Amino acid sequence: MYLKALEIQGFKSFPDKTVLNFGEDITAIVGPNGSGKSNISDAIRWVMGEQSSKSLRGVKMEDVIFGGTETRNQMGFAQVTLVLDNTEHIFPSMEENEVAVTRRYYRSGESEYYINKQSVRLRDVNELFMDTGMGREGYSIIGQGRIDEILSQKSGDRREIFEEAAGISRFRYRKEETERKLERTEENLVRINDKIAELELQVDPLRAQAETAKQYLIYRDELRLLEISVWLENLETLRTSAIKLDTDLALAREELNKANADLEALYAASEQFSARIHENDIAQEEERTALSALDAQVKEQESCVAVLQTGIAHNEENIARVEEELRSQSDRVGSMDEQIAQQRARIEELEHDKNEVETALAALLQQAEELSKNAGEAASEAEALRAREALALSAAADSRAEVAALRSTLSEMDERESAIAAEQESGEAQLSETRKSAAENRRALESAQEEADAIRNIIAGHTMKMQGRIEREKETGEQHVSLTMEMNNLDSRIRLLSEMEKEYEGFNKAVRTVMQARERNALRGVHGPVAGLMKVNKKYAVAIEIALGAGLQNIVVEREEDAKSAIQLLKQRDGGRATFLPLSTIRGEALRDERVKGEYGYVGLASELVEYERAYDGIFKNLLGRTVVVEDLDCGITISRKFSNAFRIVTLDGQVLNRGGSMTGGSISRSAGILSRAGELRELTARRGSLAEKLTLAAKAAEDAKRELAKARYELEVAQGQQRAAEDAVLKLQGDKNHYDLLLSSLRERLEALDTERDTITRRRGEVKRAMEEKEALASQQESEAAALRAQAEESLSGQTELLRSTTRLGDEIAGRKSALAGFAAERETTEKSLASLEGLRAQMQGDEQSRRALIEQYKTASEQARREIGVHETEIAALSGKMTEKRAELEALSKAKLALEAERSQSDRRGRELNENVLNVERSVSKLEQKRATSAMEEQQILDKLWENYELSHSAAQEQRIELESVQKASRRIGELKRAISGLGAVNVGAIEEFERVNTRYTYLTEQRDDVEKAKSELVGVIESITGEMTVIFKEQFALIRESFQETFLELFGGGKATLELEDENDVLSCGIEIKVQPPGKALKTITLLSGGEKAFVAIALYFAILKVHPTPFCVMDEIEAALDEPNVVRVANYMRRITQKTQFIVITHRRGTMEAADVLYGVTMQERGVSKILTINMNDMAKELNIKE
Repeated sequence: MYLKALEIQGFKSFPDKTVLNFGEDITAIVGPNGSGKSNISDAIRWVMGEQSSKSLRGVKMEDVIFGGTETRNQMGFAQVTLVLDNTEHIFPSMEENEVAVTRRYYRSGESEYYINKQSVRLRDVNELFMDTGMGREGYSIIGQGRIDEILSQKSGDRREIFEEAAGISRFRYRKEETERKLERTEENLVRINDKIAELELQVDPLRAQAETAKQYLIYRDELRLLEISVWLENLETLRTSAIKLDTDLALAREELNKANADLEALYAASEQFSARIHENDIAQEEERTALSALDAQVKEQESCVAVLQTGIAHNEENIARVEEELRSQSDRVGSMDEQIAQQRARIEELEHDKNEVETALAALLQQAEELSKNAGEAASEAEALRAREALALSAAADSRAEVAALRSTLSEMDERESAIAAEQESGEAQLSETRKSAAENRRALESAQEEADAIRNIIAGHTMKMQGRIEREKETGEQHVSLTMEMNNLDSRIRLLSEMEKEYEGFNKAVRTVMQARERNALRGVHGPVAGLMKVNKKYAVAIEIALGAGLQNIVVEREEDAKSAIQLLKQRDGGRATFLPLSTIRGEALRDERVKGEYGYVGLASELVEYERAYDGIFKNLLGRTVVVEDLDCGITISRKFSNAFRIVTLDGQVLNRGGSMTGGSISRSAGILSRAGELRELTARRGSLAEKLTLAAKAAEDAKRELAKARYELEVAQGQQRAAEDAVLKLQGDKNHYDLLLSSLRERLEALDTERDTITRRRGEVKRAMEEKEALASQQESEAAALRAQAEESLSGQTELLRSTTRLGDEIAGRKSALAGFAAERETTEKSLASLEGLRAQMQGDEQSRRALIEQYKTASEQARREIGVHETEIAALSGKMTEKRAELEALSKAKLALEAERSQSDRRGRELNENVLNVERSVSKLEQKRATSAMEEQQILDKLWENYELSHSAAQEQRIELESVQKASRRIGELKRAISGLGAVNVGAIEEFERVNTRYTYLTEQRDDVEKAKSELVGVIESITGEMTVIFKEQFALIRESFQETFLELFGGGKATLELEDENDVLSCGIEIKVQPPGKALKTITLLSGGEKAFVAIALYFAILKVHPTPFCVMDEIEAALDEPNVVRVANYMRRITQKTQFIVITHRRGTMEAADVLYGVTMQERGVSKILTINMNDMAKELNIKE
């Protein structure tokens, strides 16, 4: 058997009829994402009975129907047909060689199933595919969801696949069906036993009731005629008095309408006062806002003036400081001028000394030349040598003089360098101190700016806070006024209802007479009317009031003697008639049938829905114990029918179903009843307590709001003062910062100049040392030459000693003069450099003095500008002050106008209170009359209700049965005697004999039926045990085969490793979880949950192949199960599929190339039209043959 064809129409994205014919091997379905290819696997799953719309990737089943596109309308149904080859008769129940399963679903929600065009049930479709692996729970359709079930961490989730593969699904289905039958059988047995037990309780009481039934019928007929006649007499009396009450009530209502009209007119005028006062408040608030704005402007102007004055003071301080610095600098300039003058005098002195030495040196050189001439020819050589010696000595002297001059220069350089170092140290100290002061100033300025910003933020917050407080004060004030008015209205209503309760308005004359006598202590043992001895939830008030009827006005007394005394009092005073309920004799019995509590719409027994003291339990059970309250009339009818009209039923809206089956109903007044009034009074009293708390809280909130508003205004003013102080501090610190910046710049420039001079001295010292070394070497060389020349001359002129001495002395003197000249030149050079340095420093100080004097002028200019601005601001302040005076006058006028309006409103309020009191008095009168009229109408209705409830008679029908009475009093006494006699009989069941026969017959029948059900139960238990045993044997055998197949398939696909399947509980093979443990090649044995994503998917595919190997399905649909695999493993999967195609046909939805290459036929799914899927077909075998031919 294999899947021959799939026909789709109207399913998801296939609106047109589409037929896919499948071969016997591998068919691949490909297409881009969103083209609808997975809808094909959904169609197969759906036609095989899938009921979960979520499994079909939808929200509701209607989503499988084509929903329409921009160009196509939606379709009304979806239909899928699955055509299967059955030549091998894999479906034993089907003799045909071809089986077509069809499912059709309409948008209306109707479903149809067909097998070979014969209409069948869903159950038939499920049973057809059971144990074939092709059902909803089978493994013929494998998608990502099925893979996830295998990979689930809950091993129990995998059972369904293994059970389908083991072939026990049909057995489990039979077992579950049998268990359901057993459950229904047990439920039937419980119900039968309950009914038998109930009937056993009824047989004996029915027998006793039958004995008293005849006597009861005699009493009942007499009582019926007497009660009907007495009630009709009372009804005529009530209707006569009602005519007068209607006239009085019409007059009272007319008076009330007039009083209300007057009060409404006054309220309208009062509202105008409120509106005018509100307008005045708005105007005052606007004036206050304007005044506050003007005050803020004045303060802003004053703040500006204060800031400008602070700036002027700061400028004057800066001017004084700069002038002091100029005076100090002037002293330094004077000292520097003295040094410059000294240096210039020294240069002139050096020039003079140099001229004198040069003159003397010229004379000495002339003498040396003359000595050389006087030596004669004889001593020419010696003299020449001496002359050369003198010249060499002269040159050496020059060199020595230059060395001395250079050494003096070095000494002066050292002195100047020491002076520079001292000056730098002083400058660095001053710079460090100035930097420290500047840093402190900067920190102080930043802190002041931050403080000013913070204060501005605080002011913004206070401003918002004050606006909120203004709104809050207004809101709380309005709420307090509203709650006060509500409280006044509530108090008026409570007073009215309390007075009516105190005066027993709404009760008949007899009740009022008895209760007034009790209050005067004229009667004892009187507890009060039934209506006053209980509390009822508002929800049940109407039902209880209808259920009690005239019983609301029954009077509860302690003993029969107390009732007798009260009756005697009524007779003496002609106070009317009343019913008394002695606690000593009244006994109540509640409804015992517990079954009614489980009925739909059941609310409760009437006696359980009221609150009363335990002492009155018998009273209320007597009055209400056999009355059932239900939700509505439909529920009441259902319950009454089910329980054979055995008790009285009242609905929440007051409709009545009487014993015996009669019904009473219609419209009623929900506000005129005694219970409604009492409930309203309790509700209003409780509401008043809550309202009083709210009013107290509102008053406190209003007071708190006013206090918080005043506090917010004060905080805002304080913050504004802090803001002005902070801005002044910022301006002063900003001026200090400018001064420190200028001073730091001057000190840095001076230190840089000293550094430059020091660097120059250092460089110059090196040059001088090198020159001094060179000159010393030259001098030594020249002295050596002079010594050599002297020796030669001594040899030539050994006899001319005197000449030699003269020459030597002359040479020494010449050398001394030249040395002095060199010293003068060196000292002059050094002095000139020092003079240039002093003059440069003095010029710099003169420039600094000019900048300081310019800064003084800037400070003076700024102060003058500030004084002019102060004048402008003071003018503006004066103008604003004038406006503020005008605004204050306007505000005062508005305040006086408001006081006048409030005085008028107070007078209007007093008038309103007078009118309101009058309205309350008239309302009280109207309410009393309405209560009397309502009581009269209620008593009339109660009589009519009693006629209908007790005898099912209308007024006209009762007139036909009315008899002549000798007197109402005698008839009433006889009624009492009959009731006591009937009461003495106890509860009477007129149909007791017939009921007994019926119950006894049913009891016998149910006993026999119970025996049959118990026998059926034993048989079902045996069937379940047999099925369970057979399932266990089959599952163990098949599980072992699947485990062995899994080990082989895993080894083949993974190329090594180990794999096994384990039952978590061998003793519970039908319910336990199934654990999958695998060991891929080169890895340790682990459970499937510990594998990587790709390994998990590969293991799951191996398991499915193992199941197919043991129990091959005719076909298998795979929906992208190889998506997580790499390409080599995809090829392995495809090859394995090819090997097992002899037993299983594969339809594969895929994106992978390896799978496509293994396919025999390719179906391509496209969407040429948006939202509509189309099918393209390629037969790969035919294509291969065609290509081979071409080659």
